[in-house]
Amino acid sequence: MVEPRPFREPILHVDMDAFFVEVERLADASLVGVPVVVGGLGNRGVVAAASYEARKYGVHSAMPAVQARRLCPQARFIAPNHRRYRQASESVFEVFRSVTPLVEGLSVDEAFLDVSGLRLHYQSAAEVGETVRRTIRGRLGLPASVGVATNKLLSKLASEEAKPDGLLLVPAGQELSFLHPLPVRRLWGVGEATYATLEGLGISTIGELAAVPPGTLEQRLGPSLGQHLHTLAQARDERPVSADGEVKSISVEQTFETDLADPDVIEAEVLRQCEKVGSRLRRAGLAGRTVTLKVRYADFTTVTRSTSFASAVDVSHDLFVAARDLLARVELTRTVRLLGVGVSALEPSGSPRQLGLERPAAWDDVTAAVDQIRSRFGERAVSPARLVSRPDQGP
Repeated sequence: MVEPRPFREPILHVDMDAFFVEVERLADASLVGVPVVVGGLGNRGVVAAASYEARKYGVHSAMPAVQARRLCPQARFIAPNHRRYRQASESVFEVFRSVTPLVEGLSVDEAFLDVSGLRLHYQSAAEVGETVRRTIRGRLGLPASVGVATNKLLSKLASEEAKPDGLLLVPAGQELSFLHPLPVRRLWGVGEATYATLEGLGISTIGELAAVPPGTLEQRLGPSLGQHLHTLAQARDERPVSADGEVKSISVEQTFETDLADPDVIEAEVLRQCEKVGSRLRRAGLAGRTVTLKVRYADFTTVTRSTSFASAVDVSHDLFVAARDLLARVELTRTVRLLGVGVSALEPSGSPRQLGLERPAAWDDVTAAVDQIRSRFGERAVSPARLVSRPDQGP
């Protein structure tokens, strides 16, 4: 018996189309075929997702609500239902894992799949991709786009080209002919500052980037980024699909109805977010070594600051001590529109660790008692005194 040849394009990138919107449409058929925006409620909100009908008017995720309403006043604006999205995401990933155990989730609605082990069951990786799309549509009623290629970079770019609700194969041997005409901004690592530098060099496509000597890129962008972009422009990406199935980070962020100007109020909000993140970490049985603070100003300029512990922590007090130090490194002379706190470099909370913080061990006992109270009476049953409003302050 002749052994089937290995797939030449074994990597799939599956990306759900307008995921939040399509999940909402399953619950409300009147949303089908009309412009829909998830999020963006109130004048201070931002768009979480937009249907393709709304995107035709220029609406996109992370856009301020006011701008979205101006561009598409006839759109239906829907409050996000994250529990519904989480349940739908779990069902989507069940489909992925029913096809191959080599699944690397990137977010609630996209993942890389390594299907190289399925050559005995399918004629091609593209056939696997169509099976995934057909199964998700038939079982869940949701559209998905799939990119099929020799590596992660190309499969992700292919899925973007396949949208909406399509599949695109980048055949082995034709990688450069697919990649080089694409805008250079599509490459990982090309943000606003990097794009401005590349634009100054007369580079607008990936092909033009590929033609620049590596030394020139390293001189203008730095050795690490210059080499990184040169490698990607040659369609080289050696990263394997990492099927660890682990949560990479836990975070909380909030856009405020009114910009925050008082440093004490800003610090109190950071404390509130550290309480939430710490609680989520402990419920998930996780602890983390890296704390990140995100601050977005009224003009939408965004800065992040991070710090790492010698070993992982899950106590809200410890997170706040770190986040407060990070806040001290942020300019607070401008008003703040959004705050966020995240914890990454996660590991099981039972792992042996030594805290790099000088604080009483009693905080561990306090945290355990708080968790017990909240478990029995709800999240609002107990809070730090600083977060409890006085009668004259309102809720």
